[in-house]
Amino acid sequence: MAVSFLSHELSDLCIGKPALKSLPISATIGEALFALRQSGEAYVSVWTSDSLKPETKSCAGKLCMVDILCYLCAKDNISSPAAALKNPVSVLLSKEAAALVRCVDSHSRVIDALDLILEGAHILLVPIRSRKKLQLHHSGIFCWLTPEDFARFFFNSISVFSPIAACSVTQLGLVRSTDILAVHHHDPALSALPLIHRALAEQTSVAVVTEDRKLIGEISPSTLTGCDESVAAALAVLSAGDFMAYIDWCTSPPDAAVRALKSLLKKKGMHEMVELMDVVSQPVFSSSTSSSSDEEGEIRKRPRRLRRLGSYSSRMGRRSEEAIVCHPEARWWPSWFRLWRTE
Repeated sequence: MAVSFLSHELSDLCIGKPALKSLPISATIGEALFALRQSGEAYVSVWTSDSLKPETKSCAGKLCMVDILCYLCAKDNISSPAAALKNPVSVLLSKEAAALVRCVDSHSRVIDALDLILEGAHILLVPIRSRKKLQLHHSGIFCWLTPEDFARFFFNSISVFSPIAACSVTQLGLVRSTDILAVHHHDPALSALPLIHRALAEQTSVAVVTEDRKLIGEISPSTLTGCDESVAAALAVLSAGDFMAYIDWCTSPPDAAVRALKSLLKKKGMHEMVELMDVVSQPVFSSSTSSSSDEEGEIRKRPRRLRRLGSYSSRMGRRSEEAIVCHPEARWWPSWFRLWRTE
């Protein structure tokens, strides 16, 4: 069985995957936000064109809601988020952005592609099979694979890894004992902005702890990816603990919490953040995205499909202070199964 497992190709993971949504490097952040709303996907890709051969394109990187939230709450933009949404998406792309996205052939072995993920790639671009000749520079014929796609594939073949499943999380090197990203629950959530940005890059979470370092929950980029831009308002004024609770509600916070947040924003003079919350259900700054009035009306009525709904604690019906934890010597498979079944 292990031999047959090694023969699986990436095309096996791409079954049912739609063509990825893409934007030109000249698009605005508002247009990226609009694309995320329309597609309901976690990421949108950004592409550049060769100045000498415009038909030749390459992927410059990927963007998600966390990138936009962090940018809106940056020092230079927090007082005028509407103006910030008009800036080009290029300001969100780091120098390493292109390296995080790797192009691979659909016939590549899964095990070989996994090496690219382990080397630091966040996304793998895979050409979608077509009767037409593949043009690798054209973004419309790609789908993409994330570490979650690989995890799902491996969980479906867990019997192959039976010896590994009996190992503890410490034996497998999964315990991060140093350089842990953490914030106290009474600290301003805004103070955790650099940590959230770093957690996104390192594919981890920011721990929310008490003064005696007791873990009460997390601020997870995976959870923020499923939120909308109104969460930027909560990030701007709430404490880390309150922000953690707010994003657990995702797009359905209680009316009382919304009113309290707006009141706090007004007291701090953040009127544009209040406006951002009020217009969150409307299409935004889509100057280069052409559509008819009927299409715009349909988008206006259609809620954004969310990839994830809150954190693990909220989806399991637990209060945020009841964080899901395991001991260093806990076996890998039972521990991770507790998390996986919440998906």
